[in-house]
This record gives sequence, C-alpha cells and structure tokens, in this order.
Amino acid sequence: MMKTANLVTRHVLCPLALIGGLLISVTAFAGAQQYEPLQASVRAALQHAVSDRAPPTLPIDNAVERLKWLLEMSSRLAKRIPDEAYRLELLIAIHYEATRAGLDPQMVLGLVQVESAFRKYAVSSSGARGYMQVMPFWIKVIGRGDDNLFHMRTNLRYGCTILRHYLDIEKGNLYRALGRYNGSLGRPEYPTLVRRAWENNWAWTPPPPRTPTAPQLTQPDSDTPNIVVNVGALN
Repeated sequence: MMKTANLVTRHVLCPLALIGGLLISVTAFAGAQQYEPLQASVRAALQHAVSDRAPPTLPIDNAVERLKWLLEMSSRLAKRIPDEAYRLELLIAIHYEATRAGLDPQMVLGLVQVESAFRKYAVSSSGARGYMQVMPFWIKVIGRGDDNLFHMRTNLRYGCTILRHYLDIEKGNLYRALGRYNGSLGRPEYPTLVRRAWENNWAWTPPPPRTPTAPQLTQPDSDTPNIVVNVGALN
C-alpha cells in the first residue's frame, strides 16, 4: 500500500505540481487589462491589427546588425529558455510584433520578463495568459473565437496591439500606457519594473559601423633608408 502511494505521488502529484508551477505567473505585478467599451472604428482597427498571419521576420535592414542583435539577445535569454531554436523563434517574433506595432522591441522584452518571466503558459490570478499576460476578454472584443493566447505569435500580437492601443489613448505617454496595460493606472510600481528590466537586461545600442582607417604618413626613422620612386616609370 505504501509503495502504491509513493508511485501515485511520483507519477501524478509531482507532475501536477510542476504543471501548476508553469501555469502560475511568478511575477508580483502581473495585473490585468480592464475591459473598456471601444468605438467601432477603434475596434475595427484593432481587429485588423491582430488578424495578421504573415510569417515573422527580423525587421533590421542590415544583415550583419540582424545577426548581432539576434546572437546578443539569445545569449541573454539562454538561462531562461535553454532551447536555442525556440529561443531564436521567440526573439524574432517579439522583434517583429513590437516593430509592427510601433513599439521598442527592447521595452517589450522587459515587459515580457516582468509579466511572465518568459513562461509561455503563465496564468495570473486574474486569468491573464501567456508571455504578455493578455486577458481572454480581448478575444471576443477584437479577435476570433479560436484564437489561442498560449500560442506564441498570437499572444505577442495581441499584447503588442493592446499596448499600442493604450499608448495611443495616453498620447504617447509610456508610463501611463504601461499602467493601463497592467490594470494599475497611476501607480508607479509596474512601469518602474518594466523600465528597470528593459534598461538593466535588454538595452541594446547597435555598435557603430567600422570605418576603414586612412594610412598614416609618418616621418621615417633615421635608420630607415630613403627610397626614391621614379614616378615617370609608373606611367
């Protein structure tokens, strides 16, 4: 009987505890967007924004800069997401969806860290889901009934579209837009956490392009023999 109980604990309760740990967001300030009635034109614009199904690309013009960004961000994210292929896919999707919504990809990385700690299946106590902790009511408001907020691109597309919407409402004030996104408008804790994560962990300044250095003309040493070139012989 004791052996059976141990097997149940090992094969049933332990996996359930693990799944529970994956589903519950560990962040203290993962809040919830608040439902607000939308004008028809705003609703239509948001519906159009989340309906994109184009394959994500890394929207950095220079191929060398694309590679530098991807490798640098991948190394920073490696401890949180060991699977390299999935890590690169996530980074490309974040950059694509953030840029498409007119957001700084580095800021969005900071937001994802605060909201879900990069846990795909994170669920907050208020029911917000996924990487960007999107509330399910948004599916009915601007999405399609079969949209899955645990799907990587769907979650990122919704999250970036919603934050862009709040940023427009707040006339570009990121501090207040982040407060709306988290359901804590007017409180400093959440915007401060996002900014700290952004600046401390995800800040990115592209390295300056390397320019060829012009050859230096220096006075020869006294021991260096003088060489006279017949210019006419070069013609």
